[in-house]
Amino acid sequence: MQYCSTRGGVHGWGFRDVLFSGYAPDGGMFMPESLPVLSPDILRGWRGLPYTKLVVEVASLFIPPQLIPREDLEVLVGEALSGFSVPEVVRIARLKEGLSVLELFHGKTLAFKDLAMTCTVRFLDYFLRKDNHRVTVVVGTSGDTGGSAIQSAKGLSGLDVVVIFPRGRITPVQEKHMITCLEDNIHVFAANGSSDDIDQPLRSLFADQELVKSHGLMSLNSVNWSRVMVQLAHFIYAYLELSGMEYAKADGDLPELEVVVPTGGAGNIAAGYIVKQMGLPLKLVAMVNSNDIVHRTITTGDFSMATNVTQTLAPAIDIQDPYNMERVFWLLLGRDGASVKTMMEEFQQSRRHSLPENHRRLLSQILSTGTVNDEGILETMRRCWEENQYVLCPHSAVAVWHHYHCPHSPGLNRCYIATASPAKFQEAVTRAGLTFDLPDAVLALDELATRYQNLERSPDWCKDWEDRLREKIQSVSSVRRNKGTCYI
Repeated sequence: MQYCSTRGGVHGWGFRDVLFSGYAPDGGMFMPESLPVLSPDILRGWRGLPYTKLVVEVASLFIPPQLIPREDLEVLVGEALSGFSVPEVVRIARLKEGLSVLELFHGKTLAFKDLAMTCTVRFLDYFLRKDNHRVTVVVGTSGDTGGSAIQSAKGLSGLDVVVIFPRGRITPVQEKHMITCLEDNIHVFAANGSSDDIDQPLRSLFADQELVKSHGLMSLNSVNWSRVMVQLAHFIYAYLELSGMEYAKADGDLPELEVVVPTGGAGNIAAGYIVKQMGLPLKLVAMVNSNDIVHRTITTGDFSMATNVTQTLAPAIDIQDPYNMERVFWLLLGRDGASVKTMMEEFQQSRRHSLPENHRRLLSQILSTGTVNDEGILETMRRCWEENQYVLCPHSAVAVWHHYHCPHSPGLNRCYIATASPAKFQEAVTRAGLTFDLPDAVLALDELATRYQNLERSPDWCKDWEDRLREKIQSVSSVRRNKGTCYI
């Protein structure tokens, strides 16, 4: 299994190099040069597997055994997914009127990102310990990614983690999962801006190949292929459990499953499209909040950022730069790296791009879409409670809105992705007129000390933030080379 860049400038990389790289050197994203096929026989053989074993099966398709032997892979994934609050790691809530919700939020930070993040960090640690190396991980977050990276990597000797979050634009619980971690290898910055603002200096840092190489710089955002790879398992698990494939004739076609995904950076929806390309019979729906660039792209071809990111009740998808759409475009355009390079460079420079109508039409054939404002989120949360006594988080409500407003197709089963626990979004739960008892682990966050630095707005804020982060990266590396202790 070899990997290439979506922009055509890199080919023939192995999993280990891709894992440690984040963005490709040409600015693109890594993808497998070819995708394995999920035949009906393979899918039937996987039916009934526990989620952890399914992740091992999926990962083994993309990680050669000479890099991580099968027995080591089983240990790494087993350890990564051992700290979840339900024995089955993920869980399906089967509610009234065919409403099936796949709960992916039973990890330490109560968000779906814990699933792929814990596995990815274990893979990193495996290679770092084997080679006696260390890296500096830099993570920009819209709310959940940062906390998940911190909780997965805290205390590991081979990693320093620098996290930047948008101050005032995430919930108190999301923030506390980051700023209450006092481990020596964790460094947290609160930026006076949006998550899309944070992405700008990070792209500049990762474009500096001397900085990347000399300080072992890498990303754990869903730019990193490993994150997307593990997320493939969400969709396969949902299909095996909810499609009704067990009722299909042995020699007949497998049934289709519709999967509805709340979408921000588009990592999850990209994973869904990848497994669809591998042969999984999926119908995909990307649901967004008022930050509707994915919706506009699919319906009108307008792949353009709005002037400002709108703050909504679903902050983790308050994103106007859905960077993983680059992976979708690459597959959609038949792996044409040159076309993707032209498209994405135009988008990054001007913040806008207009899809040709034939490309938009192709996109609309593989992705349906919808957009939900805050009132629609609250309405969905209330209705789901009234009918099922089940509390949705606002992001999951963005997906479930589709259940109440888009009638079922006869014979087509559906799955709604629940990306976070309502415990993280108490303001939205309260505004919906609902209550939700906070877990003890969340209540305990209020008693913990905090540590972080601010990134303030200035006339030249993007350059200032880049300089501050560059200084931190260099300082951490210097301290580690001298085997010292590093505190913010």
